[in-house]
Amino acid sequence: MKGLAGKVACVTGAARGIGQAISIRLAQEGVSVAVTDITDTSRTVVLCQQAGAKVKGYSMDVRKKELISKTVEVIASDFGRLDIWVNNAGIFDNTPTVELSEELWNDVNNTNYTSMYWCAQAVIPYMLKEGWGRFVNLSSMAGKMAYPKEIAYCSSKAAVLGLTRALAIEHGGSGITSNAICPGPIQTEMLRSTHQSLAAGHGVTLAEWDASVLSTIPVGRFGRPEDVAHLAAFLASDEASFINGQAINIDGGMVFY
Repeated sequence: MKGLAGKVACVTGAARGIGQAISIRLAQEGVSVAVTDITDTSRTVVLCQQAGAKVKGYSMDVRKKELISKTVEVIASDFGRLDIWVNNAGIFDNTPTVELSEELWNDVNNTNYTSMYWCAQAVIPYMLKEGWGRFVNLSSMAGKMAYPKEIAYCSSKAAVLGLTRALAIEHGGSGITSNAICPGPIQTEMLRSTHQSLAAGHGVTLAEWDASVLSTIPVGRFGRPEDVAHLAAFLASDEASFINGQAINIDGGMVFY
């Protein structure tokens, strides 16, 4: 894709799933990739190296502001610049509203949303220096719709959309675009654990729950991490330079707004 070769990207939550797929896809386009996660990133590092990219893994807990700032400084020093930031790290929760503790509420929101604000604060100066930058923020169809017992998750993912639009308006004139991706059900370990929890809560088997969700997807299949990765790479490229402040669904036709 135009304009990606030679750029430097950081992907949070890159140890597996969507974050891993995005890292690999960017590597395939000649992007140098910093992969971060709270867990081991070595597998993602190897896969990106196989794609021919310069890559390095970093341990980073996105719930800790000071650690984000320090990690961004190290990444910029290691790679010499920082052009693309993919905010992918996230967690799911389906605790009923009246049972949700303040600690859990803060954990979900700090991971899924507030961390993006902290990352933006740390990264924007490097993008302004280059006069070019890309934010790709992972929201969810839950950021546009609401589901029972998911108040923390839905709220955090909706907040991502507001943050994305605010960044787009404030920094679009400086060559920095900001867009959000709203995935539907994507086949990852997180989806499997989420479906297991939801199935148990509704008194059905995992297979029954999967079938019920699948019946709501017009294209007739669950998404793949690579589906999201292709879109993320496009949004990071020069080919998407006139796309800014958008929340793009990638859900097989489940949501139309």
